[in-house]
Amino acid sequence: MALARTRAVALLGVDGALVDVEAAITSGVPGLHLVGLPDAALNEARSRARAAILNSGEQWPNRHVTVSLFPASMPKRGSGFDVAIAVALLGAEDAFPTRACADMVMIGELGLDGRVRPVAGVLPAVLAAAEAGADTVVVPRANLAEASLVPGVRVIGVHSLRALVCRLRDQPPPEEEADDPAEEEAAPSRLNGLAARSRARRGDLDLADVRGQADARKVLEVSAAGGHHLLLTGPPGCGKTMLAERLPTLLPELDHDAALEVTAIHSVAGGLPAGQPLITHPPFCAPHHTASRAALVGGGSNRLIQPGAVSLAHRGVLFLDESPEFAGGVLDALRQPLEEGEVVIARSGATARFPARFTLLLAANRCPCAAAKSRDCKCPPTIRERYLARLSGPLLDRIDLKADLKEVSRAELRYDLQLAESSATVAERVLVARDRARRRLADLPWRTNADVPGRELRRRFAPPDRVLAALDGPLADGRLSARGLDRVVRVAWTLADLAGKDAPTASQVDEAFGLWQGRS
Repeated sequence: MALARTRAVALLGVDGALVDVEAAITSGVPGLHLVGLPDAALNEARSRARAAILNSGEQWPNRHVTVSLFPASMPKRGSGFDVAIAVALLGAEDAFPTRACADMVMIGELGLDGRVRPVAGVLPAVLAAAEAGADTVVVPRANLAEASLVPGVRVIGVHSLRALVCRLRDQPPPEEEADDPAEEEAAPSRLNGLAARSRARRGDLDLADVRGQADARKVLEVSAAGGHHLLLTGPPGCGKTMLAERLPTLLPELDHDAALEVTAIHSVAGGLPAGQPLITHPPFCAPHHTASRAALVGGGSNRLIQPGAVSLAHRGVLFLDESPEFAGGVLDALRQPLEEGEVVIARSGATARFPARFTLLLAANRCPCAAAKSRDCKCPPTIRERYLARLSGPLLDRIDLKADLKEVSRAELRYDLQLAESSATVAERVLVARDRARRRLADLPWRTNADVPGRELRRRFAPPDRVLAALDGPLADGRLSARGLDRVVRVAWTLADLAGKDAPTASQVDEAFGLWQGRS
């Protein structure tokens, strides 16, 4: 009996686990038998592998072949196992020494002509391989830059199965498919240029473009400095969407760990920008108000569980324009990720977890008629209340900041935009405030004031009673809940960071309460 082994990676969400791919050639009825809980796409690998092997000039064993995916109890999905299956089968056929592929991890889909095609989720797969101790990973050449982001792992990018077999035989690759070593070595060095192009695209939007709305600008700055969720209300045309789109321009670049987290999610979703292996700036996700619950929080079948908008906005901004128009059940589905910072999607055959720690920004008109001028609105008070009541109390209780925008005056429309504060100016203050919070939270697992759980906020960072005295009345008469108190204290800490104070003052607590209520 001939036996060979290599390895692949099974992904569930953004978590991966190594899978041993073993091929055994024995006597019996000719055919390829795949065992180990493969899904339909993986079952089709036998046809792709046969065509790819024959079109690569190799021999297909006309005997009984069993390919086992271990652990057998773990579900395996997708076409990313193709290369590992073909290599294990060729190793069992003595096409090259079996030790050449035994310790490698193989990721990629095979075309019928033997080409190695790119697949989604390469970055989290390589991260999982590195964490499991693998030192060499083979990926499609199109995924090479993405896979090269993982330190401490030798990544080999291949165009075809034929070129990979030549490498395993320790032979030079075919002339027409010769790998370019310079490209493999240069992949990580391209990141600086990509980051520069990303910043250039963000430069198209600037906070200075928004006319007037000084109070809303202040609230946006507080949101950026502390990572606080924000609700903007006001008539159409007052600048809600413009302000929301410019919130990412106030946020600092992602650190390396956060950038890998964000990139891994977009890799699994198959949404990495072309030619940009690493996402270095907080993402901005703005789903349409017709989006379903699965589109917002993630979902799918047992075969394929995909991240939703809340995970695609991880470490960035999730903007829901016309938020009362979203279905009530869709909005209420946000409550768990807002509290937990992750989404758990359970299916009968699998449970996937996706990180979802984002800044939520809601925008809403004051009434369903969306009159541009208050005097033109004919909606009675009951209609207005019913419209805004589509944003449930439990959801609003999780919003740190609220701002009611006014109609822009003619003087503000004529205001010289060159005199308005730019995103760069505000971003510098945000960066200083975040740095103060980072030093305060240095020994703790949180990054911003909004991340600190309520129990830790009360235990480690509770202001003195005299500073919180102004909140006793609202707590007593029900205007402020216990959760709302935690959010007011978080905002007060952010105001203190922006002011360069070591702790919130009574006036900052009062200002934070006003921002939580929606009054400036």
